[in-house]
This record gives sequence, structure tokens and C-alpha cells, in this order.
Amino acid sequence: MTKPSLPELLHAAVTAVGGTERPGQVAMAEAVAEAIDDGSHLLVQAGTGTGKSLGYLVPALAHGERVVVATATLALQRQLVERDLPRTVESLHPLLRRRPEFAMLKGRSNYLCLHRLHEGVPQDEEEGLFDQFEAAAPTSKLGQDLLRVRDWADETETGDRDDLTPGISDRAWAQVSVSSRECLGASKCAYGAECFAEMARERAKLSEVVVTNHALLAIDAIEGAPVLPQHEVLIVDEAHELVSRVTGVATGELTPGQVNRAVRRAAKLANEKAADQLQTAAEGFERLMELALPGRLEEIPEDLSYALMALRDACRTVISAIGTTRDKSVQDEDAVRKQALASVENVHDVAERITNGSEWDVVWYERHDRFGASLRVAPMSVSGLLREKLFADRSVVLTSATLKLGGDFNGVGASLGLAPEGTEGDDFPKWKGIDVGSPFDYRRQGILYVAKHLARPARDGDRADMLDELTELIQAAGGRTLGLFSSMRGAQVAAEVLRSRIPEFPILLQGEETLGELIKNFAADPKTCLFGTLSLWQGVDVPGPNCQLVVMDKIPFPRPDDPLMSARQKAVEEAGGNGFMAVAATHAALLMAQGAGRLVRASGDRGVVAVLDQRLATARYGGYLKASLPDFWYTTDRNQVRKSLAAIDAAAKQAEAG
Repeated sequence: MTKPSLPELLHAAVTAVGGTERPGQVAMAEAVAEAIDDGSHLLVQAGTGTGKSLGYLVPALAHGERVVVATATLALQRQLVERDLPRTVESLHPLLRRRPEFAMLKGRSNYLCLHRLHEGVPQDEEEGLFDQFEAAAPTSKLGQDLLRVRDWADETETGDRDDLTPGISDRAWAQVSVSSRECLGASKCAYGAECFAEMARERAKLSEVVVTNHALLAIDAIEGAPVLPQHEVLIVDEAHELVSRVTGVATGELTPGQVNRAVRRAAKLANEKAADQLQTAAEGFERLMELALPGRLEEIPEDLSYALMALRDACRTVISAIGTTRDKSVQDEDAVRKQALASVENVHDVAERITNGSEWDVVWYERHDRFGASLRVAPMSVSGLLREKLFADRSVVLTSATLKLGGDFNGVGASLGLAPEGTEGDDFPKWKGIDVGSPFDYRRQGILYVAKHLARPARDGDRADMLDELTELIQAAGGRTLGLFSSMRGAQVAAEVLRSRIPEFPILLQGEETLGELIKNFAADPKTCLFGTLSLWQGVDVPGPNCQLVVMDKIPFPRPDDPLMSARQKAVEEAGGNGFMAVAATHAALLMAQGAGRLVRASGDRGVVAVLDQRLATARYGGYLKASLPDFWYTTDRNQVRKSLAAIDAAAKQAEAG
């Protein structure tokens, strides 16, 4: 039997999911197949509606090697495992003459821990473990959540938190899960043979396709101990999120609360001298954290440096002491020991990292009204790490609707550790970028409007003219507005003002309900508007007439006092580059491209993306930002935009009535 062609396989898969084959999807599948065949790397920009998941799954399955697919969101993981992969595998089976296995794999803390469930949770204040089900009042929210978990444990096959619906609070889940550092290990645990996390890893080892998340991919790359099975192909979907997710995993934090928790846990098993040394070091650290001022610490103040060294040394002493002490009076000593070591080792590692003072790290102090003071350390850049760990020994495909910024892939490529496209050399991974377009006709379906007449926005300044403009736009659109703000304060002020001005158009505000509930309510009522900040720029998918106006209050540059972004910008400038364009403008372009992508989600969608910031039309970098957005029809004519919005609103009302 002849080997089936890629077009045959793609046609079978698209038919199975009830989709329509599109030129962009075909071009993507061919490029992915070519990259896998020659072991090279590929960046693919595939616009909304392209069908990119099949564009990479079909050539990956056809090749027959193990593939890891890493995504940023739970929604896409579910779509792949529950819809796309089952249908695709079945549709390709007659052609491939095999039925590839697939599995989902997450970090250990995402799975129910049977030891915690049945034996109890190590408690800070007392010896040994306590029964969390007895400790929590059955009528409390915590108690109800825990009882639901206990019932669910008897029926679940996966133990995966995301399979528990409705979900439970983080506090409740912490009672029945463990981190990888706290885990006893399957060989030492009485429940090792039934462990959900271990079973997930075994399923992954036996599967041809493993679906995971960016965070686990980052841990696999950074920590050196492999958590993903060996694979020949890596596909990173929602790749515009990868750098921030890897940075998050590589960021360390120290807080007084975290340090004091380590002290309490260590006190159960360490000798008195070691425990007292850690207690003294913790008190010194906490005193200094109360005095510190927020901001980047380019040099660690001498007194803080001494406090961190004392903390590091005390942690080292305690780790040695816990390792040699046995105390049979402590219930389930191994579990208590593991949790204590995990806490103390984490404090030790972060304190040591900060005191070592790597030139590649950024250290800063934060004070949060709710969570208190914290000391944080993050890598200046993760590009070198990604170049070394991500692109070695496998073919990598990165895809997203927004990878081509300012007209090319080099900005995103640089953040991933890739040299400019076409650069030759042994030290540079070979790659190419392709834009397979979108099935949507953006120039016909959407308008990009820049409110050039508004005053240039000042940081945290009063923008009365912007609020007037926003009011008029919402009225012209008949509601139907997604308001994307560069700060939560901006969203709150706008919601407060407009709720009093135009009460006929309900304003939903991020934070007042869960994100899922907000999006559901926004999609249900055409007169409703939804205002919010970062997660809304990327997390809203409302096709149809209920989202016909997407407003950005201003270009979302990072705050000038953002320690990590400003450090990265300064480093680029010191190396002779343009720090503003490399860091701030790239950050803004990515967010704006994602935000503008909320407008057209289906072939029948029409509407306006309104940017209420004159700089997009007047500043030198405006062209770079506009080139990063979908190719909408562009105007600065406010009257024309109002007429267009009114016409789109009238057409939507007619369709709703008819």
C-alpha cells in the first residue's frame, strides 16, 4: 500500500472535525512537515480561523515520531485532548494503519495526592499531621470543597484538578496535593502504585503525542531533571506566551511569611540549635523587609546582604540537621520531613541566588497592599536559556496568531534566542518564519481607528477627553464593546464614570466576577460592555455581533518603573541596541496584536478597533505597532467611525429581530 499524501491526511482530518480546508492550513501543514523532516525549526503565524491545531497535528502524526505539544491555556489543552486529537486519530487510522496514543501531562501539584487525602496534611503549628476533613467545618466552603474531593477521589480516573467540576478553591486544593519537592516518591509512598501523577507520567511515556503546558516545558528545560518523555518533535502553540511563562518559572521569591513557615516546619525535626539559628535569621530578614523601599536593587544593600547570607547559612545548617534527625514521635515522619525540607530548601536556594549576585539576574523589592513585602529575582533574559535548552536535539515548531511584529519574525525570534532569520553559523539554530495568513478579510471586516485628536496620554493623568470619546463610541456601537485598558485603575475609573453617564449600557468590570462568568454575560447581551486589563487582551473569544467595538485606552507599554522590563531595556542600550524598540515597543506590539485579534473571530464579524492614543498615528514607532496588527482599513476620522459603528449596530439589530 502506498504511503498516504499529506493533502489526503489533512482532508480526512478536517472532514472528521466538521471543518473547512483552508489554504493557510495547507501551507502550514506542508511547512511543519518539511521542518520535521529536515530537523529544522519553524515559526508560524497563523491567524484566527486558520485551523492551526490540525495544521501541526496532522504532519506530526504522519511522521510517526513522539511529539510534545505545549500550550499556554487550559482551554486549548482541553480542545486538543477532548476534541481535536480523538477525531484526528480516528480519521487518520484507516490511512496510517495505526492508531497513535495521546496523553495529557501536567506538573505534580495538578494531581490529587492520595497520601495527603488519606493520611492528612503536615501542620505548621503542631507535631505530625492533622485530618483536614475533621479540622474544616462541614458547613464551611473549605469543608464542602474537601468533602467533594473525597467523593470525587473514588470515581476519578485521572486525579487531575481540572477534571473536578465545579472547581474548588486554591486553599482546598493545597490540602490534597503536593509539589514535586514535597512528594515522598512512588517507591517510598504507601499509595505509590495508585498515584495519579505517576500514572499520568506512565501514560505519557507510552504515548506518541503528549499535551502539556508551557510551565512544565520550562521546568523540563531549566531544572535539568527531565519531566517530559524523550521526544523528537516539540510544538509550542500560543508561542507568544512562552517567554513570559519561562520567565515566571525561573523567578524566585522570598517573603517573611514564607520564611516563617519554613522556620515552623523545620522546628519539628531539626535540633534546637539549628532551629534557633534559622529563627534568628528569619527575624533579621523580616525586620529589614519592613524598612525596604520598592524598586530594583542594582546592588544589594549591605544590611540586606548580611541578612540573606545569614538566612542561607541557617537554612544549610537546618537541611543537614533534618537529614540526620529521626523522631519516631512525629506521625508520618517522612511526609513531615519532606514538607519541611521543601520549604527550607526553597528559602535557601533563593537567598543563595540573590547573594551570589549574578549579572544576568534582576533583583527587586515589592510591597503589595494585600500580600505584604517580597524580594524577587528573575533572569534578565531567558533567550540564552531557550536557545541552549529548547532548540537542541529536536525539531521545534512555534505557532501563534501573533509572532510577526513590525513586519517580521526577528523580534520574537530574538526573545527566543534565535539570530535574525537567515543568519548562518554553528552557534545559531537554523529556522525560518512563515505567515500563512487568515481566512478573514480584515480590510473588509474591520476598521482600525486612531483618535488622533485626543491629548497625548500622561502617566496616571486625568483623561477626560478619552472618557468623552469612549462614551460616544459606545453609544454609536449600541454597547457591544470590549474595553482593554493598560492598567486596572484605568478600567475602574472608566467603568465608574460610564456607569453614571450611560446607564442603559451595562458595564461589566474585571474582578467583580470570575473571568468565565464575565465573558459569558458579555456574550449573552448585545448592550453590555466588558472592561478590564491584561487577561482580557488575550482571553476573550466572542464571535458574532455582541463584540463589535474593541477599545484600547492607550498603547500598553510596560510601566517605566517595572524592574524587569526597565533592566532588560537598559541592558539592550548598554550593548548598543535600541532598548525601547527591543523591549517596550515589542511588548506593546504583542499585546496590541492580541487585543486587536478579539474583534474578528468568525467570517461574518464586523467592527472597529479604536485606539484612544494619538501616538499610534503621530509617533515614530507608530508604524512598527500598526504593522503588527491585522490589516484593517485605517482611519483617524472620528465622524466616519461613528457612522460605521451605527451602521454595523443597525445591521446587527436587524439580524437579531429577523
